[in-house]
Amino acid sequence: MYYCISFTHKNTDIALRERLSFSDEAKKYEFLRMLKTYENIEECLVISTCNRVEIIAFVKKSCVNFIIKSLALLCDVDQDELFKKADIFEDSGAIHHLFSVASSLDSLVIGETQIVGQIKDAFSFSIKNEFCKTHLSRAVHYAFKCAAKIRNETQISKNPISVASVAVANAKELLDLAQKQAIVIGAGEMAELTAKHLIASGARVIILNRDIQKASQLCEKLGNSSKYDSLDNLKNYLDSYELFFSATNAPDAIITNSLIDEVQHKRYFFDIAVPRDIDIDKNDKIIVFAVDDLQEVVQKNMTLRENEARMAYSIIGQETANFFKYLNDLALSPIIKAIRLQAKECAEVQLNIALKKGYLKYSDENEARKLIHQVFKAFLHTPTINLKHLQGKIQSDTVINAMRYVFDLNNDLEGLNQYKCEFDMENDNEI
Repeated sequence: MYYCISFTHKNTDIALRERLSFSDEAKKYEFLRMLKTYENIEECLVISTCNRVEIIAFVKKSCVNFIIKSLALLCDVDQDELFKKADIFEDSGAIHHLFSVASSLDSLVIGETQIVGQIKDAFSFSIKNEFCKTHLSRAVHYAFKCAAKIRNETQISKNPISVASVAVANAKELLDLAQKQAIVIGAGEMAELTAKHLIASGARVIILNRDIQKASQLCEKLGNSSKYDSLDNLKNYLDSYELFFSATNAPDAIITNSLIDEVQHKRYFFDIAVPRDIDIDKNDKIIVFAVDDLQEVVQKNMTLRENEARMAYSIIGQETANFFKYLNDLALSPIIKAIRLQAKECAEVQLNIALKKGYLKYSDENEARKLIHQVFKAFLHTPTINLKHLQGKIQSDTVINAMRYVFDLNNDLEGLNQYKCEFDMENDNEI
């Protein structure tokens, strides 16, 4: 059974999301390790971005209480608050939600393209540390296929935008960015996107980062409109410039009141990190925007993409049904094969007995074998057709379990559901 427990910009404010954030891999590892100690949780992974924390698990039976209590304990959050805030999805609902997330329909900015990479990173981490195996691999792989189909069949990601582009768009409404110097703090993917949007808008950027080598490498990508410096010199820039974008993975705020001096000019801060990078007092000369403050531009994006979103949700509904049909196919095909094999083995045993006791001549062995196999083939034709008709239907699980019992087949579902996940993390050209 698939489960998803979701905390997003829709149900949780940024203050709580940053407490639930798993930007620290050690914290993520510890949480997933805690979940795997529970006997009913077989596989799990965590997707943690600036707008969401998604806990996805494959379980033997409902483990929602254990998961939320573990999250509350690790993140030092009241568990009753988490129970009230969480959106909880079960089985087909969980798969539908995962597909919606992967296709960016549940994102703050519909159509943004970063989420696929973020899910890949989460999946890779879980696979590498053996928290994720066959069941979640199937689901994640299918989610990528669904996302690719939506991108190919709709315009949802045409002229794709992201939280970074929304932040820059918001800045453009406040200032003329042409030849403006903007400070970008961080050198990761979000910082790179922000810098590219700023440069495309005519601004010049200065990258501040703790790791100078990473900052230098980013500036090589960005070209002549960029330069870099050490984050140690942050205070000097805070006093001298007016436009700041911060997107680091720091666990705590890096711009605080202690670094802010009073100056004559206005300063605009765009904090696109979770946990937040900026914790300063606002006034008429200090304007701060966090992720959740970009809603107006986001709403325009949703309106423009509304028709495409309807088409995309239709695809997600169909792909969710296809996924469960696919799982049923995996279970039914071995059942059919096992019954036919059992019939063949029974025929061989009885044929050998008949030959040894003289009921048949050895000269007639081949003809007798052909006749017996034809009889069993004819006899099993209707049951085989009926089983195939069950593929993708709700009743299939009940029938499969009954067939296992009646024919004394392997009752271990894992033995019937083994498969090699087609998703190749190193050579994935589809996404």
